[in-house]
Amino acid sequence: MSPSFGRGAMTNSWEDMSNTGCFVIAGSNCAENHPVAMRWINRARAKGAKVIVVDPRFTRTASAADIFAQIRPGTDIAYLGAIINYICENKLYDDYYLKAFTNAY
Repeated sequence: MSPSFGRGAMTNSWEDMSNTGCFVIAGSNCAENHPVAMRWINRARAKGAKVIVVDPRFTRTASAADIFAQIRPGTDIAYLGAIINYICENKLYDDYYLKAFTNAY
């Protein structure tokens, strides 16, 4: 979205957020910086969604998380690479979805 419109934007509706089962929030303090998004996250939590926060800082968002993964500053890419590696090695991805709807396979 950023190259087209000059700023990033989400491509789904707010209501979609209330239907998710798990949020992984990396490097964002949406409790303070994006209270509208946090409202939808809290609606999903009320329905049983889990929140995982990955951040070097303990923020208000991290304080509301089910899991807080405090990483060292600058290790974001290594952390995400490790997650991707674990998913691939343990075949925890949706093979059909990847083949049918992405070019990542």
